Formats: sequence, C-alpha cells, structure tokens
Amino acid sequence: MPADAARPHDVADLVAEAAAQSPDKLAIVEAGGRSLTWAGLDDEVDRVAGGLGAVGIVAGYRVLIASGNRLEFVTAYLGVLRAQAVAVPVTTVREAVDLLARVLGGEAGDVDADLLARAVVPRVVVIGTAPAPGEGSFDDLRAGPRRPAPPLQDPEKLAALLYTSGTSGRPRAAMLTHRALLANVEQVAQVQPQMIHADDVVLGVLPLFHVYGLNAVLGGVLRNRAKLVLVERFDPQGTLDLIEDEACSVVPVAPAVFAHWQGVDQLEERLGPVRLMLSGSAPLSPELVESFTGRTGIPVHQGYGLTEASPVVTSTLCSERLQPGSVGAALPGIGLRLVDEAGVTPAGEDPGEIQISGDNLFSGYWPDGSGGPDADGWWSTGDVGFLDASGDLFLVDRLKDLVIVSGFNVYPVEVEEVIREVAGVTEVGVIGVEDATTGEAVVAYVRAPGADPAATEDAVRRHCAQRLARFKQPSRVEVVDDLPLTVTGKVQKGRLRGLERRRTMGLLE
Repeated sequence: MPADAARPHDVADLVAEAAAQSPDKLAIVEAGGRSLTWAGLDDEVDRVAGGLGAVGIVAGYRVLIASGNRLEFVTAYLGVLRAQAVAVPVTTVREAVDLLARVLGGEAGDVDADLLARAVVPRVVVIGTAPAPGEGSFDDLRAGPRRPAPPLQDPEKLAALLYTSGTSGRPRAAMLTHRALLANVEQVAQVQPQMIHADDVVLGVLPLFHVYGLNAVLGGVLRNRAKLVLVERFDPQGTLDLIEDEACSVVPVAPAVFAHWQGVDQLEERLGPVRLMLSGSAPLSPELVESFTGRTGIPVHQGYGLTEASPVVTSTLCSERLQPGSVGAALPGIGLRLVDEAGVTPAGEDPGEIQISGDNLFSGYWPDGSGGPDADGWWSTGDVGFLDASGDLFLVDRLKDLVIVSGFNVYPVEVEEVIREVAGVTEVGVIGVEDATTGEAVVAYVRAPGADPAATEDAVRRHCAQRLARFKQPSRVEVVDDLPLTVTGKVQKGRLRGLERRRTMGLLE
C-alpha cells in the first residue's frame, strides 16, 4: 500500500485505492474465463452498493450471501460493505433457507423475542438463474448507474456476521467489525517474508463463505493488489491444470489437499509456477509436509487461526525456524499467552488454554456481544497448546468436542439434532475420527429400536444430505442396539471413541 494513502476504514476502500493506482490491472479471474480489472471491480462494487440502496437496504441491514466462488460473491460482499450494511456469508442455499424458515416460523430457539417480532420476510435476489415470482435478479440489482456510497466514518461498525461453532455448542455468529477485518489484513501484510506480493497470482479455491477464504485470501489480495483466480470446487487434477494455466504462484489450501496430491504423477512439474503453499484451518501432519516439500521443493507454511480472530493468529513465516508440528509464532500486533485451570501461566513448556489479544478480534457473538474479549482485551480460544522458548505455538487438543473436517468446524450437537429428526431414531452420538484425507471425519452412532439397520442407515444418510453441508455429513453411520449412557442419559462419547480406537487397532470388525 502506498505510504501516502489514507488509512482505509472499510475493506471495500482497498478496491478503490487499487482502482486509482492500477485501473487496468487484472484483479479477479474466474476459472471459466470471466474477469474484472481493478477499475471494473470498483465499478461493480459501486453498482451493487447503489442497487442495494435502491431496494431499501440501509446501513446496518443484514445481507445474507449464499454463493460459490464466483465474481458475484466478491462484488456482492464488497458492495454490502460499501453500502455499510452487514454481510452474512453462509455455506449453502439450503442452510440459508432452513435458517430463515426456522426464524420466520417461530422456531428460533434462543433468539431474542424482540428481534423475532421485528423479523420480516426478506428480499431474495438470485444469481445466474431466472427469478421466481417475488424474487429479483442480481443483474437487475447492479444494472443501475454508479451511486458511490458515502465513506465509512466509524471502523467499529459491524461489517460481517460469520457463523462458527466457537468454543461452545451451537453455531453462533461472530461479530466482525471493519476494524477487525482490516487489522488482520494488515497484520498478515506485515509478516516477513511476505505471503502475497503485488505480482503474485493467488489461487482462490478456499470457499469465500469461510473466514480463511474471505479475509485471509481475498482480503490479502485486495491489500496487496495481487490477482485472484477463483475456482468453485477443488478437484485434484483440475486444480493442478488451473495452477499451470494461470501460473498461480501462491496456493492457500486446506490440509486435505496435500493428501489428495500425494499420488499424482509429475506433481513437481505441474506445480512449477508455485513459490509458496499456505495451509491453515487445521493441523497438517509433519510427515505430509516433509513428503510434499521433499518431492516438490515448495515450502509449506502453516498457521493457526479462528473466525473470531478474522482469522490469522500465527504463521510459521514468523518463526525463527521451521519445526515439525509447529503452527508458527504470533503475527505482528497479536498477543498470545497460555493459562492453566487456575488462570496463571503454565511452567516451562506445559500446555495451557490459548488466549489472544489484538485489534483483529471480534466484538462478541450476535446479537448481544456476549463471549467477546475481556476488559483487558484477551479472549480465550478454547484450544490447548504449548509455547516453546522461541515463541512457536504447538496445538495439543481442544477443550470442546469440535470435529475439524478439511479445516471446517463441525459440532456434533448440530449433526445429532438433524439425525434425531429421522423416524425411528431414539438416541444418537456423533464423534470425530482420524481420517487420512480430511484430518477428521464425522461418525454417527445411532439407535433405532425395532427398525431395519440398513434402512435406518440409508434414511440417516439421505436426511443428512438434505439438511447438512457436505463436510458435516457422517462418513459412516453405525446402527447399534445400545449406546453407552451416563446416569443422566447422556451418550458417553469417550466410550464411543474407545470403540473407534479398538476398530483402528483391528480389535473390532
């Protein structure tokens, strides 16, 4: 960013700055061939912001975005921010429909009654298809003249609500301000050596509805004026073809990608343009890193992050040296410390709960800001790790029962509630098991007295496919006669994990 540039208050300001400095440089390219220059992107963002205003969206309104990695997601997200509304990216259209149906149908659980009373039927705008009666089209939304929005004056305004399981049970929306998003973009930009240069071509395969793709990848591209190549879905061979065709030099991915590429012929030649691989969202095995780098010569740098931190907290690019199992040291401007059960720093390299501080932190969970940083600015992550003498962080465990599938958080309670909707199911326990491809996989233990096991398994799978995003769906469904229960009737998941360990050891069929 030029030294004389005014400090941005809004992520969309980064687009305006790039358009002023490099109007004709390509900013975004889709795998299918569509593209936008920085000037074209800025124009589209203005048009979307104006279109939102024309249909009655004002500052503070929520705009839900359910789209794949395509130009419209980028322009919609940045247009929402420029209009000073609040972006709410979600995993799938099905998730969005279910969420709206539950709220408008009065099944909103612990949603505040006053908020529920003020709920209205939303406007629906569709992308790439003809609108149904009562819907609008994205093409019409952006078809009007440019109507630049007034500049954002207060970076503490809410910019996005991103759903995460956090350190609790039910998915909750982390409240991320413009300040938090921009702070993390700048913290990442200060890392040396730089992750992204102005002349880099960055692969955009990580989903933009996830904070890693949204702010670490898209935000980094905007900040450094690189080129982003958008792809809807990872395919082992197809993604390699795209890397070759577009000469991608920086490739941010989830850990599962390395397992998918292990057996690919001529991998080193096909990754010829790549100078840096970035991995986040979940731990990557040291053996896989060593094998990949030994074969390709491309360094793999890992990090640790959370939605609530916008998201990047540590990176091995900040480490004194690369160490197996490390997720790196804290980024500039981020505080990192450990506390034990008594709230004091553990001795030596003993593990403790990870706490973080910094301008990149969220403002709590929607709607009341609960669960945010404490009065001194520290936030407890719910993760356990230890720090070595050099300041590198090593993750040990999680305090809660989160399952991480290809870098995405899956909370068992959500999956269990869906499975209980299946006719005949009386009890269910969901756990995570190790998986060579995705890091962890979801396994469901189900009890349905008197039902045919094969029919129950089929019904559970079909229902989960309708109600859950793909990464949340069980990879295996075990229909059992009995589940181990506590005296209060809760499923003993420790015993289920024990069964899985015995299965892995070959002691169970």
